[in-house]
Amino acid sequence: MKQEWKLPSLKEAQKRTRREIVVERALFAIPQQARMLGAGRKYLIHTYGCQANERDSETIAGILDAMGYTACDQEEEADLILLNTCAIRKNAEDKVIGELGALKRLKRQNPDLIFAVCGCMAQEEDMVELMLKKYPQVDLIFGTHNIHRLPQLLMQAAMSHERTVEIFSREGEVIENLPVRRFGSHKAWVNIMYGCDKFCTYCIVPYTRGRERSRDMADILAEIRELKAQGYREVTLLGQNVNAYGKDRGGSGFAELLRESARTGIDRIRFTTSHPWDFTDEMIEAIASFDNIMPSIHLPVQSGSSEILKLMGRRYTREEYLTLFHKIRQRIPNCAVTTDIIVGFPNETEEQFAMTLSLVDECRFDGAFTFIYSPRQGTPAAAMADNVPIDVKNRRLQQLNDKIAFYAHARNEAYLGKTVRVLVDGPSKKNDQVFSGYSETNKLVNFTAGDVRPGDLVDVEITEIRSWSLNGRQIAAAQKD
Repeated sequence: MKQEWKLPSLKEAQKRTRREIVVERALFAIPQQARMLGAGRKYLIHTYGCQANERDSETIAGILDAMGYTACDQEEEADLILLNTCAIRKNAEDKVIGELGALKRLKRQNPDLIFAVCGCMAQEEDMVELMLKKYPQVDLIFGTHNIHRLPQLLMQAAMSHERTVEIFSREGEVIENLPVRRFGSHKAWVNIMYGCDKFCTYCIVPYTRGRERSRDMADILAEIRELKAQGYREVTLLGQNVNAYGKDRGGSGFAELLRESARTGIDRIRFTTSHPWDFTDEMIEAIASFDNIMPSIHLPVQSGSSEILKLMGRRYTREEYLTLFHKIRQRIPNCAVTTDIIVGFPNETEEQFAMTLSLVDECRFDGAFTFIYSPRQGTPAAAMADNVPIDVKNRRLQQLNDKIAFYAHARNEAYLGKTVRVLVDGPSKKNDQVFSGYSETNKLVNFTAGDVRPGDLVDVEITEIRSWSLNGRQIAAAQKD
């Protein structure tokens, strides 16, 4: 019933009182009456957004498996459809709303079908209000802080046949020992921390994910060792701002975690995403010192103008970013660096946009995710006048994308005729006679080969370059150990 709903609150999400991080190791439990709730029933998860959502979906799948559900990939077969949502940009929300409308027909065909919505979008007051008013087919809504409560919530929704809403707007805990169903067979996500304390003026994540809270290093390393023992070749350390790891505990930081992760002996270690403010010389040295820490760094700049960076609340200037960038390239010459850039931020002038283009000219990034500014309700930037016309935003985005593509191709030219080490993902999506995987510098490589399997590490000679990928042929036997 509505009086029992726990709805999101932006005011509560804005609170950041310092307290000791609580690690919960016994908070998750499946009630006895829910243990076989999924017997004979199938579920389907649609995941939107970032790697953190992908990792959350693995946990959700693990919980559902433990409740007796079976995964399926056809909506018509599902007894439970769960949308794990993203709120970083408006078009991500629009996709979910469109999907809710499109799936309404399934509810008419099967009244017992349960629709659930979770993730960052469920933490937004206005989006929850919209779903409650206009989308009665949604049976269950829960947030990013109470995934561990899914058995109880699902049981309530299934047994009562009434809408269930539970969304916590608080700082959050670190909850260990949740089940997981890994979606990959040789690459895995490993959460090292949750939340963000940076409060960039355009970003909704600190409100939807809570304050920064780091996992115990021992728990992270145990997870990596377990993955290695299970045959995984690569892990990606995940966090909204990984290089702030440990600051909330006053103990070892991200550089130490990188070193200890490397010492587990797993073949490949990656991490995402980094904030330039927290990127230290010690981190650079750690990456340079271990062969199994991949020389590939995603380092969002967002703008090349110090004035716009100040409006964004990014905590660094153009000059400070460039100093860091050149330190990385000097210490790790083969390192690939990618970035994020927003165009059309409130008050961005042509001169300020030109400074972004000139920064790209200097950095010659290997790639970039580029976006038109999208106001997020409740963030400080949303109160600013969105005064850059849409045609100007579109033109700037096209100019930027052309330049990014030019330098991505130029950076790839250095690989022609060289041999790179590739972790095989499987047959190419476009040609099942060709295999694909990623190099140490995170370049997509399509190559011809003999007897290779997903998870093999192979040497590939690059014979052709594209802006966003490399083509080649295997030159050595696959490493299968």
